[in-house]
Amino acid sequence: MTRSAPRQDNSSNMVIYIALAGNILVAISKFIAAAVTGSSAMLSEGVHSVVDSINEVLLLYGVHRSRNRPDRKHPIGYGREVYFWSFVVGLLILTFGAGVSVYEGIIHIQTPHPVESPHVTYIVLALAALFEGFSWVFTLRKFRGNRPYSELFRMIVHSKDPPTFIVLLEDSAAMLGLLIAFVGVYLSVALDNPVIDGVASVLIGITLALTALLVARETKGLLIGEAANPHIRDSILTLAEGTAGVSQVNGLITVQTAPQEITVAMSLEFTDDLRVPELEAIVIALENKIRKAHPEVSTLFIKPQAHEHYEEHTPDDDPGYIDN
Repeated sequence: MTRSAPRQDNSSNMVIYIALAGNILVAISKFIAAAVTGSSAMLSEGVHSVVDSINEVLLLYGVHRSRNRPDRKHPIGYGREVYFWSFVVGLLILTFGAGVSVYEGIIHIQTPHPVESPHVTYIVLALAALFEGFSWVFTLRKFRGNRPYSELFRMIVHSKDPPTFIVLLEDSAAMLGLLIAFVGVYLSVALDNPVIDGVASVLIGITLALTALLVARETKGLLIGEAANPHIRDSILTLAEGTAGVSQVNGLITVQTAPQEITVAMSLEFTDDLRVPELEAIVIALENKIRKAHPEVSTLFIKPQAHEHYEEHTPDDDPGYIDN
């Protein structure tokens, strides 16, 4: 078994820092507008931005913790810290962001009061859209790369980097929330019906709840142990099968332990005429080939084992498992 140092990837940090700065500015402006206008939707949006700011701090903490080196208590490292804190972020969006917004909206529907100085709300919403829009565009470009927009949802579902896609989802929900808040305030003033402002707050809460459920769903699989992308698994299998002295690959398991870290375990059958020094040289050469092709492989287990002594212990439908 070999273990390399955790890989450093600062792209996620940059995305989070930009989103955090934008959310702090937006939260301050929204709360000022809510105090001046008495808008329920604006108050919900202010809570939304505060929750997003707290979430980004937690994501930064998770990224920092995930880079700790392995020790006796955590021999494979702390990579899954980032997955744990990403899951906590999903819960916070659901409980605080969505919960407070829905609660505030219901209260406003039951005891409606007109929005005062709506022009202040419009100015704040425009500024918020500017700040959030900059963060959203930056994160989208980082996450999407050169791939088409039609693949965006599939990329989120298959992504191994929760901090980046969580910020993207948060910013997307924030942009939609701003639109809902604007429509709610405008219609409540134009139709002289303050109940609409409360309805807008409830809709913002529902938007946040759906975002939270998607975040929780995608981070749960990574937290409990998700296979690496199939193309990485297939590449490692090809490298092993193409190595001189390797008769066949009995089993191969890959587990994503962090956005930039993968644990690999494989059982190999070698040709019978090899001696121990030759076997060791082949294993070392194979390790070097795998690490050169896939630097994200941080932990690598290679076990020599004859096929007749190999016992299957992983379900056939596990995408991270190969049994010949």
